[in-house]
Amino acid sequence: MRIREIATGLQFPEGPVAMDDGSVLLVEIARGTLTRVTPEGGVQVVADLGGGPNGAAIGPDGAVYVCNNGGFRWAREADGLMRPVAQADDYAGGRIERVDLATGRFERVLEAVDGLSLRGPNDLVFDAHGGMYFTDLGKGREHDMDRGAVYYMRPDGSAATVISRPVMTPNGVALSPDGNTLYYAETEGARLWAFDLTGPGAIDRKPWPSPNGGRMIAAAPGGHYQRFDSMAVDAFGNLCVATLLHGGISVISPDGSQCSHVPLPDPYTTNLCFGGPQMRTAYVTLSGTGRLIAIDDWPVPGLRLEYNA
Repeated sequence: MRIREIATGLQFPEGPVAMDDGSVLLVEIARGTLTRVTPEGGVQVVADLGGGPNGAAIGPDGAVYVCNNGGFRWAREADGLMRPVAQADDYAGGRIERVDLATGRFERVLEAVDGLSLRGPNDLVFDAHGGMYFTDLGKGREHDMDRGAVYYMRPDGSAATVISRPVMTPNGVALSPDGNTLYYAETEGARLWAFDLTGPGAIDRKPWPSPNGGRMIAAAPGGHYQRFDSMAVDAFGNLCVATLLHGGISVISPDGSQCSHVPLPDPYTTNLCFGGPQMRTAYVTLSGTGRLIAIDDWPVPGLRLEYNA
């Protein structure tokens, strides 16, 4: 595998989306923007969203949908790395936003489900039916933290339903190649969970002692010395999970029986997506150092998402 550095100086990049023109859309959480990075490394702001734009995905209407976590307070470590530490002082709630790529105009499409306000929407994935699964990780403060949830909704914000709630720190979310399994990554416990889907937005809920109605696929060793962030799926259904602190990509088979690790030079490796003509390029956000890199010749082609363009 060959690593190329595409862009530097980004302000905690996340949520990469590989476009067919060779550019990569991503969010800069600390900057509050949806940003386009050109193949040559140029950086262009698409929309100034404010708050804390996090996960991003192309919807069935060609617009970009963004999970906005409402913003963080930030710390700069002695080694220069940036990291989020708590809920922003000017936090005004979480939301799902829709961005028109042609104009940069954006609107809020969802701010609450069943009367409960969104706290820290994190990541999203669209299914073949045009619906959207998304996670709400919640927000952390000095003396307490929220428990989050996994939701399903239509792109216009209608028919929003609870998949599982309360859930501890749900982060990355993905679908299996056949669309029958929904996965999410638990950050604090570094665990990978699966829900067996029975239809759009409906799961075969597992009984207690499952804490969330799902199946645990894998738990990373090392306890608090590593955490799971966002993820992508390859064509064989393997889960490629951005792994914090250990810094890199954990590749986990769908049944959890096999796991390998691709180390990368940033302990805050937060997300990845696949692109390129054969879906063999992994675009990875190295957020602590503010970089977007590309890993060419990934061993397995990535799974093409439903509506990417």
